[in-house]
Amino acid sequence: MTMLVRRWALKLGFVDQPGQRKIHVNPIPLGGGIVIFWITMAPILAVLGFALWCDRCGCPAWLPEAIGQHIAGLCSRAPMAGVLVLSGALLHVMGLIDDKKALGPWIKLVVQLTVAALLATIGGMRFSFFIPNAIVTMLLSMVWIVVIINAFNFLDNMDGLSAGIAMICAIIILSAALSSGQVFVGGLLALLIGALAGFLVFNFAPARIFMGDSGSLLVGMLIAVATIRTTYYHESAQSGFWYSAFIPVVVLAVPLYDFISVTLLRLSQGASPFVGDKQHFSHRLVKRGMSHRQAVLTIYLATAGCGLGATFLHQLSQTGAILVFIQTVLIVLIIAILEQPDKS
Repeated sequence: MTMLVRRWALKLGFVDQPGQRKIHVNPIPLGGGIVIFWITMAPILAVLGFALWCDRCGCPAWLPEAIGQHIAGLCSRAPMAGVLVLSGALLHVMGLIDDKKALGPWIKLVVQLTVAALLATIGGMRFSFFIPNAIVTMLLSMVWIVVIINAFNFLDNMDGLSAGIAMICAIIILSAALSSGQVFVGGLLALLIGALAGFLVFNFAPARIFMGDSGSLLVGMLIAVATIRTTYYHESAQSGFWYSAFIPVVVLAVPLYDFISVTLLRLSQGASPFVGDKQHFSHRLVKRGMSHRQAVLTIYLATAGCGLGATFLHQLSQTGAILVFIQTVLIVLIIAILEQPDKS
């Protein structure tokens, strides 16, 4: 599908032109987001449609019992899945428009807030740890969703960077979902991982196609939803309640660091945090002499280093959890040191 969309984009002139804040020197086809959208959303719609049909007409005789036992659960999640697909479609369409003709940052922010509100209210996708107040958890969940959407949008600044980091994070979150027996969250993450893996074949440096905002915004939303819907606390495990809830923060430590550092840097310079530039961690690694591939692989490894610690967090004692948090901080500090300009 990526090959077909790439040909279509070249034929229609749907390309990303080189520019002052771009690292590529030749026009690159856009449309990778179209692939990611349909590869993740079409199976969801197909499975839900089949489940609703089975619920109404009865399961066919050829359907294995291992699948049939989940039909009722799928139907009960149909409204939530519908909101997810609708929200993804809103972000995807806005991204396509922005890829073709740049929209203002405030329009994009309003749409993101609308999507976050839909997911947190009608979709019921909100955090439930610690705080019993529904309004507070709803607002916190909305902020989290918008931040993660923009974090992966910010990361889409170098070939293979955003898609690769999203795939690493999705694999780690998938391990937590499977350990909790969460079939539906696991299915969503498996679709996302497959879509990103196939897309990376064409997007890793030197990229032959870009995902654009139509893809990066959607990917960020799916990662945010997965982190919210995954259960991290297990009563039978050694872990305490409080630090298992921070698994998403540990997994996404590198994307969050890039988002926060770039935002603060732009604000300190009097620039809009939503206007792209070449001040990301990846750009600063290249300025220190790395190739684009080396910079991207370095960030992959840092993300995986944080994520591997997170996979064991729900199994550890309080002392072990503190060591994982320290390890994550140390990795982020290495990033901070590496991205400092050479004053020699």
